[in-house]
Amino acid sequence: MDLFGSTAMKKIEAIIKPFKLEEVKEALSDLGIEGMTVSEVKGFGRQKGHTEIYRGSEYTVDFLPKIKIEVVLPDGMVESATVAIVKAAKTGKIGDGKVFVYNIDEAIRIRTDETGERAI
Repeated sequence: MDLFGSTAMKKIEAIIKPFKLEEVKEALSDLGIEGMTVSEVKGFGRQKGHTEIYRGSEYTVDFLPKIKIEVVLPDGMVESATVAIVKAAKTGKIGDGKVFVYNIDEAIRIRTDETGERAI
């Protein structure tokens, strides 16, 4: 197995509002992207959470529920996938989220030992 070969892959990590998950999933599916990892996460950015009143007392909710989507793709699909995610996830309101793109050195499919783009 040749680890750290010359494959060109990127990981897209998107943090979005939970109610936008289906739209983002459909947008990626329309591009032929089926495999993804989805996690329920909590966090905050510039909005620093918000205050709520519960039983007459005001308290701050620092960490808001978000969804994290992770997809590993060949370099040639990254731009269209990133554009699709942003378009599908955008509401124009604070807290829409972020998209990060990372370099991936290698991918290995455990079941078959396939590596690189064949593994994704």
